[in-house]
Amino acid sequence: MTILMGVLSGSLALIILFTILLIVTGKMRRRLPIPPLIISSLPLSASRNSQDSLTNIESSLIDLDAIRIATMDFSEENKLGEGGFGVVYKGVLEDGLEIAVKRLSVTSKQGLKQLRNEVDLMAKLQHKNLVKLLGCCLKDEEKLLVYEFLPNKSLDKYLSDSVRRQQLEWGTRYRIIEGIGRGLLHLHENPGFRIIHRDLKASNILLDINLEPKISDFGIAKLFKMDQTRGITSQVVGTFGYMSPEYALHGNFSTKSDVYSFGVLVFEILAGCCNSTVVASGTPLDLLSHVWHCWNKGMALKIIDQILVDRYSSNEALRCIHIALLCIQEDPALRPSMSSLLAMLTTSTVALPDPLMPTFLKQVEV
Repeated sequence: MTILMGVLSGSLALIILFTILLIVTGKMRRRLPIPPLIISSLPLSASRNSQDSLTNIESSLIDLDAIRIATMDFSEENKLGEGGFGVVYKGVLEDGLEIAVKRLSVTSKQGLKQLRNEVDLMAKLQHKNLVKLLGCCLKDEEKLLVYEFLPNKSLDKYLSDSVRRQQLEWGTRYRIIEGIGRGLLHLHENPGFRIIHRDLKASNILLDINLEPKISDFGIAKLFKMDQTRGITSQVVGTFGYMSPEYALHGNFSTKSDVYSFGVLVFEILAGCCNSTVVASGTPLDLLSHVWHCWNKGMALKIIDQILVDRYSSNEALRCIHIALLCIQEDPALRPSMSSLLAMLTTSTVALPDPLMPTFLKQVEV
């Protein structure tokens, strides 16, 4: 009898131990660890704590199989667009949530670094005018960023399409300008740190169902401490036409670099075209030069999108043009801060200084 009781006790102990092991291994299996090879290949940053970066990434991981199912295995039918990072796909998760998945191109040299940078920064940011990053996936050679899905895609799609552009009434355009400004203000003056976007452009402004703007793509953004105001790099990255001259020529960047890009965006929204060559009186002219010469001749409203006809406030339009000209001043010190710009946009009584003509604009008659 004693022997039987001992056998039963031992068997019971083994069953309990086996059950505990099953529970523990089950939990470990459900956890989504970062593959060791990917961890070791993530570039370190002197400006941020590396362990915090890995924690941000690990806490944001999304299951690859769930993403494959959501995007119909990255089908061409679900493709939304393509950029330097790779291809963007629409997806629908099992619970019905619509997502946008940015898939890193295997040929991209900077993609992994930019992916880590974006996850790192977006973990610190929450604002209605910044796109929401839902998570990422680093598995089986796949490097993916998962965002909230915005049905109206990007601002450049509207600026380059005369039919879509008709949806951008004056009030909507003014609201988009203000929204971008508020998003930038949050980046530049967030308590404890500031972020320089460095690639603010129409294709990086996404529009939600109500055409409210959200700044996206933080892959090359820079995180500064509050006591830092500027940086310098030998690797100038960004988009020509939106880069400030001091950044494009010398690699110097600051919050005023973003202010310059914001000014270019304002002109594009007002004119209903991208910052490429326009024709003025038969002369090929870039948009900024065209704006300056119209302003200088007292014909500033000539730049306003013809689709609007006379359905806009001339006072608001002139004030927006004036503010944007201050943003593209050649000397960064003469460009207003984003807090000053928001005050200028929202309060008509705030006085505006006269802009100077930047020397980089074309010296031609209009």
